[in-house]
Amino acid sequence: MLIGYVGKPSSGKSTFLNASCMTSVKTADYPFTTIQCNPGVAYVRHPCVCKELGVKDNPKNSLCINGERLIPINILDVAGLVPDAWKGRGLGNRFLDDLRRADALVHIVDASGSLDADGRPVEPGSWDPMEDVKFLDREITMWLVQILKKDWNKIIRLVETSKKPPAEVIEEKLSGLGIKKIHIVTGAKKAELNLEEIKKWRDEEIYRFMDEVRKISKPMIIAANKIDKPTAEEGLKKLSKAPYPVIPTSALAEYQLRKYAEKEIIRYTPGDSDFEILKPEKLSSKEKEVLEKIRELILKKYGSTGVQKVLQTLVFNILEMIAVFPVEDINTYTDHNGNVLPDVYLVKKGLTVKEFAYKIHSELGETFIHAIDARSKQRLGEEYILKDLDVIKIVSAKGIK
Repeated sequence: MLIGYVGKPSSGKSTFLNASCMTSVKTADYPFTTIQCNPGVAYVRHPCVCKELGVKDNPKNSLCINGERLIPINILDVAGLVPDAWKGRGLGNRFLDDLRRADALVHIVDASGSLDADGRPVEPGSWDPMEDVKFLDREITMWLVQILKKDWNKIIRLVETSKKPPAEVIEEKLSGLGIKKIHIVTGAKKAELNLEEIKKWRDEEIYRFMDEVRKISKPMIIAANKIDKPTAEEGLKKLSKAPYPVIPTSALAEYQLRKYAEKEIIRYTPGDSDFEILKPEKLSSKEKEVLEKIRELILKKYGSTGVQKVLQTLVFNILEMIAVFPVEDINTYTDHNGNVLPDVYLVKKGLTVKEFAYKIHSELGETFIHAIDARSKQRLGEEYILKDLDVIKIVSAKGIK
């Protein structure tokens, strides 16, 4: 899974990356601080099954803290987007190309309204953050449109000569963007267009079609950033009109809390609604004041800094992922090395157990015989639909674990 952090310059994308991944990407209050994409690894929180099963786990691909798994997800912070990026303005071509592999997007918006369309400082509150939402949607859609239109005549000829369904032909053209047949069929339906009549589509209809495909193939959530600033509350009201979930965030506050937690000066887990100071003697009076402001103006008011909530909402509510624990021994819940509940996989809701076997290892899927529910010890056929928190053993012809 790859999540893309997008937004105009200086909106706080790099700070958001630093806060969610504990990276050290350069940040500054001027446009194009980020001139190339920056990768990172963040974590989403999800209940573990260790307490229910009465075992002490030793995870390998994740962390477990007090019965809660912190599961890694891949992040990509891309260069800031400005109007007409799809034409190559700013770092547009590079930005948009970086989005090809993203499964979903976090649009980081300056809720305080302190930056113009190009990311230059303006009077706080004078810029409507909803304009950022509208322009970014259009930029990504136009980028997709130009990719499709580049070979539009060829697509039409191929549909006519090969007799392939139009959705399949378009899927082949857009496969490098992570766009699938289901996205194309659903997008056409939502745009109220007939795929069998693509030869008649005008530019306006192609745009409408790709706009719907964008929404489905690159789902989005808005991080209304910089909520610590006085004008952000009004900006949040304006952003409530956005056609996406909007979560108030302060990436800077999250980064500060995580840095103190890393030094064990405070006890704080990303997403918590409060923190505990463990070593007050390590804090200056100014630092104590800053922490208290974070507690009063952000944590108490909004319930969290919002950074972790953005990821949780995107992964579990929007992408509808579930957590599945594969094991080899259904009695001890271990792998072949004796590690208890070593791995957890985030998979799409509705996945079958055989499809899951392929995700673990292609040969495991090819030689799949059946699976076993580690709790009930019942045999599961290849069409069994996985449930959240399933603990599963895959049985294969070659015994690959």
